[in-house]
Amino acid sequence: MTREIQVKKIAIGGRNPFTLIAGPCVIESESSTLEAASRLKQITEDLHIPFIFKSSFDKANRSSVNSFRGPGLDQGLRILARVGKEFDIPLLSDVHRFEEIGPAAEILDIIQIPAFLCRQTDFVIEVAKTGRVVNIKKGQFLAPWDVRHAAEKAASTGNENVIITERGVSFGYNNLVADMRSLPIIRGFGYPVVFDATHSVQLPGAGGNASSGDRQFVAHLARAAAAVGIDALFMEVHASPNKALCDGSNMLSFDELPALLKLVQEIDRIVKQ
Repeated sequence: MTREIQVKKIAIGGRNPFTLIAGPCVIESESSTLEAASRLKQITEDLHIPFIFKSSFDKANRSSVNSFRGPGLDQGLRILARVGKEFDIPLLSDVHRFEEIGPAAEILDIIQIPAFLCRQTDFVIEVAKTGRVVNIKKGQFLAPWDVRHAAEKAASTGNENVIITERGVSFGYNNLVADMRSLPIIRGFGYPVVFDATHSVQLPGAGGNASSGDRQFVAHLARAAAAVGIDALFMEVHASPNKALCDGSNMLSFDELPALLKLVQEIDRIVKQ
């Protein structure tokens, strides 16, 4: 059984029901972000599912120099702070540079280490030193047993509030595959495990100057992960995924979410009985 980590009123891990971590890939505007938070809070409250809002203020790892990255640190954190205050929900976002860590820690409840940075020792340690919960996204290049080292780097600071997210592993060029064996392996380290159902269907760089994705498989993988055992489910969702400025091809629409969450909820209850 994994340790239990408290994020405001939400307990992640142990035998607690799964938590949903969700939101648009990137902050596109203040109004759309507030609307997304409102819709997601209503959906999760109706289903009694704990909810953490996620969106990025700067997506620094885009395929092209011309790709939309978001509003940036100051404006993005201001918008996220408003989301947290108005809807009384915990916040998660990712940091890519050392100078972002301090300001982010003042606003966010969970600071995310991007997959490409999970092996950067000094960066992981600096994030953990904030005392905030740290979400380490397992790199696409890592075996599940290797992500333990990243978690231990964070825990070496005395901050053991660490969760680990599985988001698929590179499988040839422009393709990822989700190996469900990784979930019990990672949970075996004692850290709560999150399954990222939308990035796991991403096709990195397959769009030429952008990533593509197979959103038709998101529901299949989410249900499978719940059956194996997870502490949280991570999904990026959007009002109109085909019009999204980032990762639209692997995001779900808000309208698709309730039915999927009900199924995942039923599976999660059976597994944790």
